[in-house]
Amino acid sequence: MSYAEGSCSPLHRVGAAQAIAPPQSKIVRFIDSIRKSVFIIGSALIVFIAFRNSVTWHCQQFWGASGDFWQAQWGKIYDWFEGDVFNINIWGTFFWIFGVFWFVNLFLILLDVTGKPEFLLQYKIQDAKNIPVDKKRLRSAVLRVLFNQTVVGIPVQVLLYQLFKLRGIICTRELPTFSWVLCELLVFILAEEVGFYYSHRLMHHPYLYKHIHKIHHEWTAPIGIIGLYAHPLEHAMSNIFPGFLGPFIMGSHVATCWLWYALALASTSNAHSGYHFPFLPSPEAHDFHHVK
Repeated sequence: MSYAEGSCSPLHRVGAAQAIAPPQSKIVRFIDSIRKSVFIIGSALIVFIAFRNSVTWHCQQFWGASGDFWQAQWGKIYDWFEGDVFNINIWGTFFWIFGVFWFVNLFLILLDVTGKPEFLLQYKIQDAKNIPVDKKRLRSAVLRVLFNQTVVGIPVQVLLYQLFKLRGIICTRELPTFSWVLCELLVFILAEEVGFYYSHRLMHHPYLYKHIHKIHHEWTAPIGIIGLYAHPLEHAMSNIFPGFLGPFIMGSHVATCWLWYALALASTSNAHSGYHFPFLPSPEAHDFHHVK
């Protein structure tokens, strides 16, 4: 007989009494636990739903209040292209993507070249790397990015437009509703994550890495424009195609596509910026991925 089995201490007796508690008391405690869990979870759900509805309501109010503004701006673009679906989807999309990308990255380039504003340098992930950035390497990177955006990007955009036509393209003067745009953006994010994950994983196959993806990894301490610094084949497969998947699945309005492309370009620029700025997603994991 072990010491525990032979113990006659009051504590042991209390423990033994609890161990042989009547089945009914266990059931009561179980039901009580369920009630507490339901109360806690239910309260959390109520708060969450109320918060979600409040946020959605405010967003809808903003969208509704500014709806005339956005509709008017889109109407101007639509009229400028004279409602030509091809030109809106090819040239409109090209100049939108081009403008958004360089608007974001000109600020990052100025920061990397001049080191100003100086207080932002504290957010540099790899200290003393690319501060200031080598101008010869920067020039080479800019030229490759411009090549990808034009020589590669435009023909691919024409091809994707043909696929969009088969899917059924929406390019009307009227913009979609706020709730539908939110729904589509969720699908876009999921589709892009899956598409990019597998295309990027494929690029790390030893043969493809050596001959294609290694170009992107030449920058072990990346800067913003390196998001599009890649072999032409990789640019088409990993940069353009994953972002196209969501809009193709949903058959989205071209204006929604433009919103999505702007968000995606800002995201990839941040991921390659080399800085972990406050309130923005951390690019540290991807930054050190380039070190490998």
